[in-house]
Amino acid sequence: MADEEKVLNALRADIDAVDNELLRLINERARLAQEVGQVKQKSGEDAVFYRPEREAAILRRVLEQNPGPLSAPEATRLIREIMSACLALERQLRVAYLGPKGTYTHLAALKHFGGSINGAPVSSIEEVMREVEAGSADFGVVPVENSLEGGVNQTLDAMRDSPLRICGEVVLSIHHQLLSSATDISDIKRVYAHPQALGQCRRWLAQNLPDAECIPVSSNGEAARQVRAEADAAAIAGVVAAEIYALGTLHKNIEDHPGNTTRFVVLGDSSPPPSGKDVTSIMFTTPNRPGALHDVLGVLSDAKISMTRIESRPLRQESWDYVFFVDIDGHADIETVRNALVALEDKTSQLKILGSYPRAVFS
Repeated sequence: MADEEKVLNALRADIDAVDNELLRLINERARLAQEVGQVKQKSGEDAVFYRPEREAAILRRVLEQNPGPLSAPEATRLIREIMSACLALERQLRVAYLGPKGTYTHLAALKHFGGSINGAPVSSIEEVMREVEAGSADFGVVPVENSLEGGVNQTLDAMRDSPLRICGEVVLSIHHQLLSSATDISDIKRVYAHPQALGQCRRWLAQNLPDAECIPVSSNGEAARQVRAEADAAAIAGVVAAEIYALGTLHKNIEDHPGNTTRFVVLGDSSPPPSGKDVTSIMFTTPNRPGALHDVLGVLSDAKISMTRIESRPLRQESWDYVFFVDIDGHADIETVRNALVALEDKTSQLKILGSYPRAVFS
């Protein structure tokens, strides 16, 4: 036992020494970040403190060089938090998201920007965009699509008329918990959740709470906030909402499909320069004639540009007219993509580039 204690004490001394060196290096990084901020202020670059393409490149380098035993998600999370704290020394970002605290959009904002932001929870996707458009927030985070339920219509519709540009994306694995102040699932008469969450748990709810009323609300965080005072109600939300609103977990991971994933986009007033691994999102309408969509997609095919997503929404101006949302590989400033977008202008009735931005580093 004495030999074991001796070995442990030596290992702990090594850990203390590493901790001291880590603290020194992190503070050295913070000092350099402050110098960067001072240079930007002198040159009048106050609008470009946050560089998504630079952060994406750093995180990709972490993934490539991480020797373990830390996993890739843990390594990138730690570096993200260090970058977030250092950026806050230059300028703390104000980020609007669909609130209240504890929503998946809140988690997406923290995953993308780190914990040193000034979060601004608002009550709707449209309000997120208004905050950024008005300059009250530097960026906004909104859900855009779910792997099971498809596109988030409120986001797609709001982006059609917004001047904002997509400047980043976040991908989250979604695990829904049934939260309540009740202690027995048999007491539950009502279930609150965002409509997307209700859809993602449809089968589980039918099997386990067939008589409960399902009530859609603006967000899962709002659902958790609301059921605090209702002993016979439950909310579908994430584990962080349980901590924030002091709710018990009646059942874990009630989503119908374990691969449930939601993609979020980060909105700002401009798109970043190319990072090397980028996505360009566009929306367009086509002339009302046979083969019009085929002609548009043919332009991308001829340019050998991969299309990673296509979605349609009613145009709401004429019956049976649609607007298409498409994601393609590459940045709009790259020659092949730029030329294809020019060619698309001749094939579409209306074309809008929603943004070019770094692909999510770790999904």
